[in-house]
Amino acid sequence: MTGGEGAGQTGAMAPTLILLRHGKSDWSRHVPDRARPLTDRGRRQAAEAGVWLAAHAGPIDLALVSPARRACDTWALARAELDPAPPTRTEEAVYTFDGEELLAVVRGLGEERCVVLVGHNPACEQLLTSLTGELRKMRTSTLAVVELDSWDSSGRLVAHGRPPG
Repeated sequence: MTGGEGAGQTGAMAPTLILLRHGKSDWSRHVPDRARPLTDRGRRQAAEAGVWLAAHAGPIDLALVSPARRACDTWALARAELDPAPPTRTEEAVYTFDGEELLAVVRGLGEERCVVLVGHNPACEQLLTSLTGELRKMRTSTLAVVELDSWDSSGRLVAHGRPPG
């Protein structure tokens, strides 16, 4: 992950948003979009994302997760690596492919200092660009850590990448 090596622990006084795109999903099954499961690679990378979060993210106050199976499974595998595991809220509004809709979710956050948002593309890429002004790919299992002045402001990208696997 770029930036992760020098990023240190997040969770300072400024709010931190951690975007996590769901793991690689299995398109070989003919199921509705919301029911699409992860591949073996997606499962491995999701667990590795959790390992990275445990080492670099500091305390996480909340995880907002899309109700799609691939997002829920990604977070369950990542969350299993965290101690303590943060509270999780499955959020219908996170099941979107529109970055402006995700931005509205972020703008609605309250007292939380560090939030993980587990979602989909192109919404994750669009949100990242809206918040930082940087164009970065959010491939499956990619993490992006953004420090903000407030949930209503723009911010700076402090780490970006995805686990091996």
